[in-house]
Formats: sequence, C-alpha cells, structure tokens
Amino acid sequence: MLLYTAQSHSWSTGKEVLEPEQLGQQKNELALYLRDLRRQAGLTGDRLSVRCGISQSKISKIETGRVLPSLMDVERILGALNAPADVVEKVVSLARLANTEFSGLRSSLRRGLHHRQSELASIEAGASNIRFFLPTMITGLLHTPEYAKASLATIPGDHSKAIARRLERQSILYDQSKRFVFVLTEAALRWPLCEPSVMMVQLGRIATLAALPNIEVRVISFGQTLLPEGPLNTFTVYDESLATAETFGGAVVMRDPRDVSYHLELFSTFEGYALSPEDSRGFLIALQEKFIP
Repeated sequence: MLLYTAQSHSWSTGKEVLEPEQLGQQKNELALYLRDLRRQAGLTGDRLSVRCGISQSKISKIETGRVLPSLMDVERILGALNAPADVVEKVVSLARLANTEFSGLRSSLRRGLHHRQSELASIEAGASNIRFFLPTMITGLLHTPEYAKASLATIPGDHSKAIARRLERQSILYDQSKRFVFVLTEAALRWPLCEPSVMMVQLGRIATLAALPNIEVRVISFGQTLLPEGPLNTFTVYDESLATAETFGGAVVMRDPRDVSYHLELFSTFEGYALSPEDSRGFLIALQEKFIP
C-alpha cells in the first residue's frame, strides 16, 4: 500500500520517499526498463507475447510508453522473462508508482478547475459502480449551485466555468445503468459551509436523490459508538479499477489493484457503521428541518 506522510506531503513505498509531483512520472522509465529486460533475455516481442499471454501489439505499446501496464501485466512479463527476485522487486515497485498519479491544486488552478471537472466526468462515464466516502464535506455530484459556489469561495479566481461543469456532471446520476453509493458522516452534512437556508436546500436535494433507484445514501451519525478508526480523508472508488483520495494539496489517483482493494475494504468497513438507506433518508429530512430559518 502506498503511504502518505502528511507532515512532509510526500509518499513512501517503504524504501524511498517521493514528492507528490514525482508520482506518475515513472511511466517512461518503466517502459524502457521492460524493453531492456526483454532484449537482455534475447527475446523478440513476438516470443515474449507467446510466453506471457499478452498480445504483441500491447507489448509494443507498453515498451514505447503508449500503454501503462497494470501490475498484473508487469508480473506476467517478468515471469516470462525469468527475472531474478531483486529485479522483480524493483520493477514492481516502479510499476506501482507509475500507476499512481498526483494532481496538485496549484497545477489545477493554472489549467483552470473546469478541466478537472471534465476529467472527473470522463472517469465517471467509464465506471458502473461508484462509491464515495465523505467524512467532512458533500461531494460535487450532490451540490446545489449555491453550495457549489460556497465550496470554492476561498480559492482565488473566477470559477464560474468549474461550477457550471460540476453541475453538468450531475446528469450522470440519472443514468440507471450506473450505481452510486454515498457514505457521509453527520459532520459532513452539518458543516456550516453556507447560510442555514442554503444548507436546508442542499440537504433536501440529497434526500431527493436518495430516492432514486440507482442511488444509495448512507449516513454515519454521531449516535454511532466505537467506530474503528478516524476518517482521514475523502476517497472515491470507481468499480474495482481506480481509487482517488483528496487532500488539501490535491488528489491522488491510484490504479494499483492492491490500493484499490484497500480502499474498497475501508469503504465496506465505514459503510457497515452507517444507517440503512431508509433511516439515512429519514435522518436527512429531520436534519433539513433543523436548518429552517
């Protein structure tokens, strides 16, 4: 599992520490390493393809950096090459880093936050089952326009395009071929980001969306006791292929199956402490009334 060190804003594989911007930059290095290993083994791309069961065209794309191999792909290639244990350890570690990216807030601001919204829309379009864990804030897919505006108020600049694109993304919630599960803490719902009248409308929107057949909203209430651990950050899991985690400094994108599996386990753990969907909807409606001016 990739570990995040908040004090230094760096990530560790257990043997080395990398700055966030280095994550995801190992793709070309990995491609060159795998190509060199094949050549040292005296194999053509065709022969390697036969040995590891990966098409020759994919082998070629991996070695030229046009396709990022999964860890399973890398392990199959290394097995076919009879790579020694120390090489396997190094290349697998490199593959894990190549499958992890960091999108910093500063770089997102330079490009424009609306580009980040387009990237999220693309990821959501390709997923069938999306799980959100929301410990302190309501996620963008559930925002009302007023809440969306307030969520970006402390970030300098004109974010009208980003807000518009965020609201456009919400149309995917009505796609019945997709399933959405939102696990929120009571703190996320109560956080006074807006005036009470705006919070009342926001909670009403979540309660309304929770009635849709493809959307499940679960609330972890303050009344729950003996929770297993503190919720460190927001994260989202897309099917079983991708996980993202958000920090103040940006977002981490993880494709390593072990990282995705770990976040699925975390999600399942927190979901187990949440109210049922029916009780959660009742909780939302009751909480909404507390914000009536």
